[in-house]
Amino acid sequence: MDQHYRVLTVCTGNVCRSPAAAAWVVALADRSVAAASAGVAAVVGAPVSEPMADLMRGAGLRVAGFSAHQLTPRMIEHSDLVLTMTAQHRAWVVGRVPAAVRRTFTLLELARVARLVDVDSSAPTAERLRHLVDAVPTVRAQFGSEDDTDVPDPYGLGADAYDLAFGLIEGAVRDILG
Repeated sequence: MDQHYRVLTVCTGNVCRSPAAAAWVVALADRSVAAASAGVAAVVGAPVSEPMADLMRGAGLRVAGFSAHQLTPRMIEHSDLVLTMTAQHRAWVVGRVPAAVRRTFTLLELARVARLVDVDSSAPTAERLRHLVDAVPTVRAQFGSEDDTDVPDPYGLGADAYDLAFGLIEGAVRDILG
């Protein structure tokens, strides 16, 4: 059995936001964490969209060999943490696997929680993520319901949209992984 803490990142087509988020998790986490990505309406088999791939390569993230995957209930069930790009993606995940509700968050929501939680930065990444997920119910009440928890979809839009999404993803993953 795999001993890694499994993080699954989710977006729509699995060709922009979720591959970038998973790549940031891999780049910033220690070896106690593994990351994968999938889409709720994936462009199965497609590579990362070229504008996002350019940003990822520019940041030193791995792009080569990527192939988009359709999200399945089995993938959700076998993940320790599911990070979605929008509240709608979160609802899709929880709608298919209700038991995942306590470990599924929008990326920006968990980043907001991470900024409010003290985590031992010397602990392995997996331990820090467990602590963070455990803290969500208590901390979530401190910021209430805000509607800026979505990373906007840049697919098919201009460079500014890709830059915005990539920057939000990078900043959020950095906040979460401390």
